[in-house]
Amino acid sequence: MATDKADSAPEIDELSVIFARSGDEHQIAAYLRALFTPRELADLASRWALVKALREKEPQREIAKTLGVSLCKITRGSRELKKEDSAFLKMLAVLEADGNGSR
Repeated sequence: MATDKADSAPEIDELSVIFARSGDEHQIAAYLRALFTPRELADLASRWALVKALREKEPQREIAKTLGVSLCKITRGSRELKKEDSAFLKMLAVLEADGNGSR
């Protein structure tokens, strides 16, 4: 699957439905650990960490230094957070509603 086609991949929609219906965070975590390499998991985790750090208004240069991510990735995350219908904000709201805001 080409990277530029990832947004329209039916497999992403299918996995989203499975995750939403599963309700089993341990099963989902086990699946992610089986699917991704350790490096891919680290990248995924650092991207989510940067979203949370941006939400907490941490300076972008500090985030880059702490997480070892590029300013480009941080800028992208910042832009996504500012969108009117931000998926990042919705996921953060789920986390906060569950009482796990600082997990």
